[in-house]
Amino acid sequence: MTPSTTHLILIPAYNPGRLLETSVTEALSRWSPVWVVVDGSTDRSHEGMTASAQAGLEVMVLPENQGKGAAVLTGAERALARGFTHALVMDSDGQHPSSLIAEFMAASAADPGAVICGRPLFGPDAPLIRLAGRQLSIALVRLETRAKGAADPLFGFRVYPLRPLVDALGRTRGGRRYDFDPEVAVRLAWSGVRAVNLDAPCRYVPRGEGGVSHFHYLRDNLRMIAMHLRLLSDLALGKTRGPAA
Repeated sequence: MTPSTTHLILIPAYNPGRLLETSVTEALSRWSPVWVVVDGSTDRSHEGMTASAQAGLEVMVLPENQGKGAAVLTGAERALARGFTHALVMDSDGQHPSSLIAEFMAASAADPGAVICGRPLFGPDAPLIRLAGRQLSIALVRLETRAKGAADPLFGFRVYPLRPLVDALGRTRGGRRYDFDPEVAVRLAWSGVRAVNLDAPCRYVPRGEGGVSHFHYLRDNLRMIAMHLRLLSDLALGKTRGPAA
């Protein structure tokens, strides 16, 4: 385990089931501190961690579900107030490679002004419909950022410089739910934050092994469409920086 006073791991969690404990344990075996932001979970998956705090682990419990982006923002603001400068955001459901934590943190330490973005390597377990849909998001984000942002805007395994992250979210009321990963990727690129893309395997954990998905095809795809319409409008109007929209 590598302790740090500048870089932490931030894990937003909403009803992740038994995989939360596995994800946190694997993260803690490689890095400290690890912060979990429980986003209004009702499955009680976090209760064991709050009852028996481990060294290097901090758990924040939000009373109501606010969305991934809102949970990350809560953790990021608190981390800044505590003197941290960077956070590696990773999912609680076993999709992201804990084996690459040290490598991504080292890349961030070597280039602290950049956002270190995972470029996913998918295996045969990845649903084809999800792979096809993300190609449209990739194309739109390349258009919105003039190909300067994250290679895959939907993959959330990233090390963020915290101040630019909080500032980027402060300029919009969007990016608080499933739209967080692509929206913040675009807004960071607009702010001049360079993206460094590193390969990272992505695993879709089957339900039999505890895999969960809260993605709702209609609701979340409509949210993504609205986000891209908003971003394209801001781009056309030259509102790529400035006060909250």
